[in-house]
Amino acid sequence: MTVRAALAGHGMGEVVDVVELLTSEMVANVYLHTDGPASLRLTAPGDGRLRVGVWDSHPHIPAPFAVPPGDRLPSGPVDGEGGRGLYLVQQYADWWGGWPLGGGLLGRGAGKLLWFEVGGRRGAATPVVA
Repeated sequence: MTVRAALAGHGMGEVVDVVELLTSEMVANVYLHTDGPASLRLTAPGDGRLRVGVWDSHPHIPAPFAVPPGDRLPSGPVDGEGGRGLYLVQQYADWWGGWPLGGGLLGRGAGKLLWFEVGGRRGAATPVVA
């Protein structure tokens, strides 16, 4: 509901459905695979683009965020109960990536930031891949 309200308030209604789906998949993964804190951030870098970033305290960067956007990965098994959420990111986002956030207090890592972009002219932005 927060994503939908923020996008509507900024006149980005054309990407609401995709952003809501992909954001819910990424946030669900945080709750399934990490025990620590997390945060969500929406930014508009310009040219009609929207970037969604999800930070969590776990250092592992999953595929497809660990590979360049052009490198597509297969979805999960047809009869599997999971493995499709991040596959949706590759199908519907224009760009995506992930950054490890290391160095934390006493040598502990600070987790990671996963992001995706939608909107604007596809291919207009230079992808940023960690």
